[in-house]
Amino acid sequence: MKDKFTELLYENQGIVHKICNIYFRDRLEKEDYHQELIIQLWKAFPSFNNTSKFSTWMYRVCVNAAINITKKEKKQVTQVKLFDSNLHNLPNNDDTNCSNQEKLYEAISKLSNVDKAIITLYLDEYSYEEISEIIGISKNNTGVKIKRIKSKILKSFENGNS
Repeated sequence: MKDKFTELLYENQGIVHKICNIYFRDRLEKEDYHQELIIQLWKAFPSFNNTSKFSTWMYRVCVNAAINITKKEKKQVTQVKLFDSNLHNLPNNDDTNCSNQEKLYEAISKLSNVDKAIITLYLDEYSYEEISEIIGISKNNTGVKIKRIKSKILKSFENGNS
């Protein structure tokens, strides 16, 4: 079982990276949660029954785990003190050196958790049917949501907010 899991995880490792890039912004956070998603996949692996593609099942587990993590984070209140000297070191969102992929990730990160999952699957060329199966909504609703999400992302790019 361990060998099969390792093989499937290796073949589909990009899914974990994408989910981490979409749901978590900080590099250290991404590394920590990358490990957490793999642990969740391992715990859930006995429930994988080959009724869908492994990648479809993997997306479902990773998205649900990422959503649960972000919900827990929102409940924890943290305070950060900013001193005037730190204000000069803040990143500039208007940096023209930012790649299109980074801009896309930034725009996607501003979406709701469900919308993040839907657009990530869409960008990975999953069919509407597969997306609806993973997310748990109808195929028609999937199409409508994708169209609305694309509009939000395009507006974000047009307004220069990402």
